[in-house]
Amino acid sequence: MESNAHQTSILLIYTGGTIGMIQNLETGVLEPFNFQHLRSHMPDLNRLNCSISTIQFETLLDSSEIGPESWVKIARIISDNYAKYDGFVVLHGTDTMAFTASALSFMLENLSKPVILTGSQLPLGMLRTDGKENLITAIEIASARDGDVPMIQEVCIFFENDLMRGNRTSKTSADNFNAFHSYNYPALAHAGISIHYNLPHIYRPILRKPLKPHFEFDNHIAILKLFPGLSPSVVESILNTPDLKGVVLETFGSGNAPTSDWFLSLLKQATDKGIIVVNVTQCHTGSVEMERYETGHHLWENGVISGYDSTTESAVTKLMFLFGSGLTPNEVKEYMQCSLAGEITVPQ
Repeated sequence: MESNAHQTSILLIYTGGTIGMIQNLETGVLEPFNFQHLRSHMPDLNRLNCSISTIQFETLLDSSEIGPESWVKIARIISDNYAKYDGFVVLHGTDTMAFTASALSFMLENLSKPVILTGSQLPLGMLRTDGKENLITAIEIASARDGDVPMIQEVCIFFENDLMRGNRTSKTSADNFNAFHSYNYPALAHAGISIHYNLPHIYRPILRKPLKPHFEFDNHIAILKLFPGLSPSVVESILNTPDLKGVVLETFGSGNAPTSDWFLSLLKQATDKGIIVVNVTQCHTGSVEMERYETGHHLWENGVISGYDSTTESAVTKLMFLFGSGLTPNEVKEYMQCSLAGEITVPQ
């Protein structure tokens, strides 16, 4: 990697979350601080070879409150400022960060600049915070260039030393600093004494095209997680939800499910109505292979499609995105089985 020939410009977008809390010296209470004064709170940022501008949501949100409306707001900020900045860092609460990263990866078509999401398990205002290192390294990665192009040209999550493709990442711990993992795709970079980039796995656009942002979502989507003893009435109530368009079916192992007549019949009724049912595994690692066992094959026979090695977060946001784009069920079914932004590995 070559050093920056010029000072890069980074836009920091603060949505809310744990990282943006600091202790009030008078009351001792943790409260959000104004990111316009970021450099005064973190003077180490002055040592980075980049200029940093900040935008924060008017109403800061806990990540449990973030959904499609907030995804659109983030995407519009990036789109409106795309020509002004070399990279973008989004500060976000950890609980739904993987959903937001997945959604942005589909929304920002032809992205050729870094969009790095990060946050922390402890607020910046606490002595042992992980937020400081996460924020500094995320900015450093967003600033990194290989000659005259950014080193990273996709939506990523940086957390506790690892840079991960956003739509491949899940939150796996509520209280450890290494709270995120990308089990089915290698880390794109690891930050130790220096930052080592995993070049063969970093996305590189074939053609430079203008950014094409998308802002429409359809949230008539459900998740159906299988467990032993799941009752017909529960499955029926979910699959008969008014205006339901897509279901992420979390199955066992490599895509297995019960072969009960009632279960397969309900799935067949749903898929016959045009509801897209996508099979993803409950396991952290591995891929759905519906042809591997008879139980999975029965799902395929009744209209269920494979989500391959997709995370649940990616499958949910992808369904919302595709239906929000006005596609027909058949078109959504086709695109769900294609990799749009590196989110799945489709067997050859």
